[in-house]
Amino acid sequence: MFETAELGQKLDKERYSARVPELRQELVRKQFELRQAKFPVIVVISGDDRPACNELLNVLRSWTDPRYVEVNAFPVPTDEEVERPVFWRYWRCLPARGWIGMFLRGWTMQPIVMRLIGSLDDQEFEHWLDHARRFERSLTADGALLLKFWLHLPEAEFRKRVKASKKAPNKVWRTGKHDKRIYNNYDLARELMERAIRKTSTGPNPWQLVESTDSRYRNLTVAEKILEAVTRRLAQRDLPREEPPPPTIASPAPTEAPVTVLDTVDQSRSLTREQYSTELDQWKSKLFRQAHKAAERDVSTVLVFEGWDAAGKGGIIRRLTQAMDATLYRVVPIGAPTEDELAHHYLWRFWRQLPRAGHVAIFDRSWYGRVLVERVEGFATEAEWSRAYPEINDFEEQLVEHGIVVLKFWLQIDADEQLRRFKEREVTPFKQFKITPDDWRNRDRWNDYELAANDMIARTSTEYARWNLIAANDKRSARVEVIKTVCRALTQATKRASDDE
Repeated sequence: MFETAELGQKLDKERYSARVPELRQELVRKQFELRQAKFPVIVVISGDDRPACNELLNVLRSWTDPRYVEVNAFPVPTDEEVERPVFWRYWRCLPARGWIGMFLRGWTMQPIVMRLIGSLDDQEFEHWLDHARRFERSLTADGALLLKFWLHLPEAEFRKRVKASKKAPNKVWRTGKHDKRIYNNYDLARELMERAIRKTSTGPNPWQLVESTDSRYRNLTVAEKILEAVTRRLAQRDLPREEPPPPTIASPAPTEAPVTVLDTVDQSRSLTREQYSTELDQWKSKLFRQAHKAAERDVSTVLVFEGWDAAGKGGIIRRLTQAMDATLYRVVPIGAPTEDELAHHYLWRFWRQLPRAGHVAIFDRSWYGRVLVERVEGFATEAEWSRAYPEINDFEEQLVEHGIVVLKFWLQIDADEQLRRFKEREVTPFKQFKITPDDWRNRDRWNDYELAANDMIARTSTEYARWNLIAANDKRSARVEVIKTVCRALTQATKRASDDE
């Protein structure tokens, strides 16, 4: 594979000097055109020539307007990053539409280094690359222009430079510990790099191998390719054609009264006030203890609440938070996306809200809006909400792999109970703010929402993040059932954490 980037490519100084001024002007001009575009540009600079990656990044930044370029380097993960899934550090740095984001070494070099030093086994290495490929597919399907450059130094030149750095103390900064590991394990390192490139080099997101021996050739080649790709993309009237979504479970045929998984929820259970008071106190007390045990063992939790309008999400969340230390949880209410959120991939705002180790994030509505309200109301195209199912599954899989407890609750009430609660809100002063014209309008599309919820549950209830369907016609029973479920999940998670210590 690397043989194609070991041809001894060079560029003389005269040609380089003649081309650079014009190239810089063209890059800046395209930057300003890009500011009005509806897509971001993501440039990944990685490779086995680490010093060249740094030098190229500095050159590219000096050739562009730095006000509209975000540069992201990824050294050893910080404590804040270690406490979250590995791709959190990449998601939170994604550029907004109209911006250029440059990623030094990116998300492919880290697993190579970790595999090389033995902190990943072979299966974990391959699994990381699977996540990387899905991550890139998600970005480009959302409209991003992703450009990946691998800077390669032929083995003879690599070894020559490492040896030279040992003899010249003033150049030691150019050779880091990872370079020395590659030097001492070159054959294994090359095998890992080739595997990573093959696995993550796909049709829409290929790696471009660039020989980095000659800095002038390297700088000009990468800059020209960036300019060419941005120019071509800006000339397109429409976004690139999206890949068809993977096969999914067929939706029920539309009918006036569809039969869905929600019809299987048994609404017969109810609690008297006395039973409710006793059981609620019992389980809140248990939850308080288990939440503290989870915090002591750095077990994080993500709770997701979806369901019909007036199903009781707010009431359940209040009872949950009453049973936990206020310093351990954060409630994340999800409404219409802000302008900044709309300028990013829809999952961006949720990745940024993930809790630190031992903490709890409670989502009142969530990323499932893409396949519910956005689908039903037409805010997302069919291609967008169709591809959201595997994107969400991959997101949740990464959370669970990191050790986060993920619990998803759908609060189910029937149409008659919802109507009763709507009318009660209209005549109760302190509840009137809860009822809006949108609630009544959404009610008119009950069947559409039910079909969307059925698809959501069928396609995203996985072995690692199943949906909990909660019968919520009786508020008391629903509240106890949710707290009981959370408490039991935390008990199991803290036991596993203790066993692993």
